[in-house]
Amino acid sequence: MRKLLVVLIFLAVVVGVLGVIADPIARNRAEDEIGRQVAAQYNLSTQPEVTFHGFSFLLQALQGEYEGIDVDLGRWTEQGVTVHDVKVEMRGVDAPLSEIAKGSSANVTARTATASAVVPYDVIKQRAPREVRRIGQRGDDLEVDLAGSVAGIPLSGSAVVEVKPTSRGIAITPVSVGADGGVQVPLALMRRQLTWTVPVTDLPVGSRISRVEPTPGGLRVAATAENVRLNDLPNT
Repeated sequence: MRKLLVVLIFLAVVVGVLGVIADPIARNRAEDEIGRQVAAQYNLSTQPEVTFHGFSFLLQALQGEYEGIDVDLGRWTEQGVTVHDVKVEMRGVDAPLSEIAKGSSANVTARTATASAVVPYDVIKQRAPREVRRIGQRGDDLEVDLAGSVAGIPLSGSAVVEVKPTSRGIAITPVSVGADGGVQVPLALMRRQLTWTVPVTDLPVGSRISRVEPTPGGLRVAATAENVRLNDLPNT
């Protein structure tokens, strides 16, 4: 009996060690294959980086339920506007073992999926009125440098602008104006002439942008959807 117990303990240790060794190999293989499938399906120039979360990939694979899967798509273009650092974070993921084993994303679903991206300031400036000379972050706000004229009134200084997601894209509107010792241009005139929209409305989870915040490199935008299929991500 004692010998049998020793053998069973030894086998358990061996299985455990093999599991520890096999788990990262299986995880890396699945991540690579899913990345290839997504790249082929959406005709991406580079393979997206896929990351499975959770303590044990093999245990999750056997159960067909995963803590989360992240997909890093890199760049993404909508209506002629290219955004950077596009990521999709899927949580509460269901994926049959047979699908993962063959690297298919056909039946991979998630209870929630959040997509985020950065719209660079140079991209935003391309859509701005000609009076806008520079765009940058100012704390939690966005600031623009201005030069030119509004309704025949010389314009020189800066303005704090509000950014808000709308059905037409990211709307950018002046909310306060500072003048460099010249005539103060009325805010109503500023809004009429210096409000513009960047036509980015959706991100690749099939959902409208709901959050916008300034960062040093651009506006970070995000959208969240529920009950998402990986194969339903819009064609990029």
